[in-house]
Amino acid sequence: MSAIILVIDDDAQMRRFLRNVLTGHGYTLREATNVATAIEVIARHQPNVVLLDLGLPDGDGLDVIRSMRPSDSTPIIVLSARDKEGDKVVALDLGADDYLTKPFGASELLARIRVALRRAGPSATDVITVGPVHIDQPRHEVTVDGQAVHLTPIEFKLLLELARSAGRVLTHHHLLREVWGPDAVEQSQYLRVHVAALRRKIERDPARPRWLITEAGIGYRLRDT
Repeated sequence: MSAIILVIDDDAQMRRFLRNVLTGHGYTLREATNVATAIEVIARHQPNVVLLDLGLPDGDGLDVIRSMRPSDSTPIIVLSARDKEGDKVVALDLGADDYLTKPFGASELLARIRVALRRAGPSATDVITVGPVHIDQPRHEVTVDGQAVHLTPIEFKLLLELARSAGRVLTHHHLLREVWGPDAVEQSQYLRVHVAALRRKIERDPARPRWLITEAGIGYRLRDT
């Protein structure tokens, strides 16, 4: 599984640049353009590294750092046009791990990300346990009640998306977009077929699922208790 990088920046041109650089080097990208969305995306996707601009339309990027620290140790690299020493000191004191002043080159950014990932080491979010289901992301392995189960790539991606938001209802639209991509949001048959296949692998009685629950007319939920 590739590392998830969250870009928090309201500048469309900068996001486009970062999108090209990061996806071109195998990273999975998530994006947010304001503080409120950033906090929601962090909770939902549990990124491995956060790239944070300080000038956001609904607040200061420092608010994102405050919301994450000290409970969340995800590496934060500030990417900002603010080049005064005082700005850097405040961000680092609040809990940012690194500070890169705009403009910067792709090679330097990638090097900083690699350092942040090495420092973070294996993350608790690399392994997710929900009920009897244990997901080891780096190894791409799933066990149920201690027994290994084989999932197809799509089944693994679907299960992982549900597990990251265990206890919450994820809509059909959300799951189709996140697992199959934006072009599949109307293809609800994809979801029905793969949910049924996934139930056969993780449920003791797929006809009466205990863990992977259908929320009629809305979507699906992976129970967390």
